[in-house]
Amino acid sequence: MCKIYKPVINVAATAARIKAYRIRAGYSVREIQNIFNFSSPEAIYAWEKGKYLPTIDNMIVIASMYGVKVDDFVVTSNVEIECDIESREAESA
Repeated sequence: MCKIYKPVINVAATAARIKAYRIRAGYSVREIQNIFNFSSPEAIYAWEKGKYLPTIDNMIVIASMYGVKVDDFVVTSNVEIECDIESREAESA
């Protein structure tokens, strides 16, 4: 048996950071809505409440606008997973 560590995004903590960086950068939700050309602000509110996260391309835009790197607001933790090396070796033979 082996153990690997899988990174998992903490959605609630990431959402809180997205909101905090927006506020720190001085943007309103309506301004972000207009920048992304969304018909309503619901997507931004959903990002900031952790209902769901922005797509990776939107994360890159947000990070650029807020003057940070994507890694600055994406919060991860590692989950330990056990793997069976013997079964993996048998499959590759």
